[in-house]
Amino acid sequence: MGDHKNPGFQNPRSVIKKVLARPQHEGFETVTYMLEGAFTHQDFAGHKGTVRAGDLQGKDVSRVEKHGVDVRIIAGESFGVRSPVYTQTPTMYLDFTLHPGAEVHQHIPPPWNSFVYIIEGEGVFGDPNASPTTRHHALVLSPGDGLSMWNRAARPLRFVLIGGQPLNEPIVQYGPFVMNAQAEIQQALDDYHYCKNGFEKAKNWKSQPHMN
Repeated sequence: MGDHKNPGFQNPRSVIKKVLARPQHEGFETVTYMLEGAFTHQDFAGHKGTVRAGDLQGKDVSRVEKHGVDVRIIAGESFGVRSPVYTQTPTMYLDFTLHPGAEVHQHIPPPWNSFVYIIEGEGVFGDPNASPTTRHHALVLSPGDGLSMWNRAARPLRFVLIGGQPLNEPIVQYGPFVMNAQAEIQQALDDYHYCKNGFEKAKNWKSQPHMN
């Protein structure tokens, strides 16, 4: 699951409700990566911190600049540099900025599922004769061993390339719970509701939002 959150499109009351609610998820790993602005996170386990633009929650981000290409390596590897972030399932999460006229080829292991999401600008992906893809569009990639990308526009192109090794197992999703069977989803809902099996500290917990 991937969500590009833009507070400018949200009702302030709904944001406040989300701040006060108990955090919950089960069955997958989460990553908070801040594109701009700042975000304060806290949970019932006592973790708290502010993530600012370019930050990755709880981790450092490796960065490489080469031939007009700037890449932040959140997970996986690019230009021979590997992220310090460990993921249980092999994963690639790369934040690219291509300056005008720049191009790059990124290796992707052949069996992986992957996609591109354009944050700013426009670029050509895969086929040099393809039409440019513009901001806030996603491209789901077909199987292969890599992806070539070109910026032929007059301004920088920024996008994320995200991929991972397929699990090859059934997936059932209900909101923030992702499991292998409907019975496991129901068990996760019960655990959350009754504050057990990992949710014990959530009982009676309230966050302390910072209101400016």
